[in-house]
Amino acid sequence: MNFNKFSRFLGFKIIRLLILLIVVAIISFLMIQFSPIDPVSSYMNGIAASSEKMAALRSYWGTDLTLQQRVMGWLSGLIHFDLGVSLIYRRPVVDVIMEKFSASLVLMAFSWVISGVLGFALGILAGAKRGTWIDKVIKTYCYLLQSSPAFWIGLILMMIFSVYLGWFPFGLAVPVGVESSNVSIFDWLYRMILPAVTLSIVGISSIALYTRDRLVSIEDSDYFLFARARGESYWSIILRHGVRNVLLPALTLQFLSFNELFGGTVLVEQVFSYPGIGQATVAAGLRSDVPLLLGIVLLSTIFVFVGNLLADISYKYVDPRMRERDDDG
Repeated sequence: MNFNKFSRFLGFKIIRLLILLIVVAIISFLMIQFSPIDPVSSYMNGIAASSEKMAALRSYWGTDLTLQQRVMGWLSGLIHFDLGVSLIYRRPVVDVIMEKFSASLVLMAFSWVISGVLGFALGILAGAKRGTWIDKVIKTYCYLLQSSPAFWIGLILMMIFSVYLGWFPFGLAVPVGVESSNVSIFDWLYRMILPAVTLSIVGISSIALYTRDRLVSIEDSDYFLFARARGESYWSIILRHGVRNVLLPALTLQFLSFNELFGGTVLVEQVFSYPGIGQATVAAGLRSDVPLLLGIVLLSTIFVFVGNLLADISYKYVDPRMRERDDDG
């Protein structure tokens, strides 16, 4: 790997990220500001207040300023990594996002690994057994998953394993009435199983179907048929030629699924009342917590961009053919 070329590649990506963040920040801020929902009235939630108190709240949150003043003030704070104070949590937005995202990151990482491993394994199995009942069952399973929303799958799993079987709790990261500091890591992981399984099930279908189609095309290639003609066993050829040629594109596709992973987290956390970034997003949207909502929008942008960046790096610098082409260039 050429360090200078990698540095230029990474520097170009960082510049693109900065431009993207500025554009997303301005568009998101303008969309929220033109929204018919008044943050102050939503925060009061129908509670009667004097005109003086309402004016004081508008002055405190800066909603009485002109649009240009609000845009410039928020961008100025953004440059200094100051996203304001959350109206719901009454804490700095950065602190709220760090706390909520750290809880969701474990959930997303666990689900991302499970969906990638199971999806790749099912895709290899379906491709190797194409045309058989195994292939048909796996494809039917994947098609059903692609047409099923994440919240519906979560509700079904909750009804089966929480209501009827009673194997898992209904939700929440900690038991009711217990502080998070007093909960063991095993109890926390136990309560994360159903949300993680739900989120991973949603991401299995795309990677499985893609892997199957790639493996089927490889099986029809000339070098695969030549290896069979030389007397090599079928599964030996699958492992030596099929898996090696499918693994990198599948890994790239898995990194590109970061946007679906973040979106699925919002729905799954809402179903299981999991206190992560997804539930904070819904709360910020329903209660017009503009600073927190804008901060989460920027976080989601960075999260998806990192996924695309890792996909580019894996495809550009893990594949020997790409490295050789870069070295020759």
